[in-house]
Amino acid sequence: METKQKKSVQQIMRLLHRDIGFLVLGLTVIYALSGIVLIYRDTDFLKREVTVEKTIDPNLDAEALGQVLRKRHFKITATHGSVMEFEQGTYNAATGEIRYTSKELPDVLRKFNTLHKSASRSLVHWAGLVYGVLLLFLAVSSLWMYKPGTLLFRRGLIFAGIGVVVAVFLLLWPG
Repeated sequence: METKQKKSVQQIMRLLHRDIGFLVLGLTVIYALSGIVLIYRDTDFLKREVTVEKTIDPNLDAEALGQVLRKRHFKITATHGSVMEFEQGTYNAATGEIRYTSKELPDVLRKFNTLHKSASRSLVHWAGLVYGVLLLFLAVSSLWMYKPGTLLFRRGLIFAGIGVVVAVFLLLWPG
């Protein structure tokens, strides 16, 4: 009868690194695409114009209307009776009817971004938290891919050091 050999820490870490790496592959693609889109969120990159017509609370002032629309630097440009005009549309304060145009991402990318920007009160934040922990594990477990003292291990440490230096540089970069 064969005796099962006990696996070393290095073997276990390599196995976990491989399996977790495959597990997070799909999430990494989604988070990467979402991150790229979020970098350009202040532009019209991939956005399309959408006309919104709905009824909201009547008799809102400019500040409250800006909050409802979630627009920073919101400003009323003209008022005609109970109808207020703003850069993207109009609001009838008497009826609460509002019509405006908005630039929005396609639904799939918008969903990716909500996953990327989830807040702690959202249930989705648990997926982001687990994903972050798994990525941290992948980063640390990469130190067990090669035996300490070998050329490949030293090379890995050099690249890890370069990564830390680049991260610190980006944090200190003005603007």
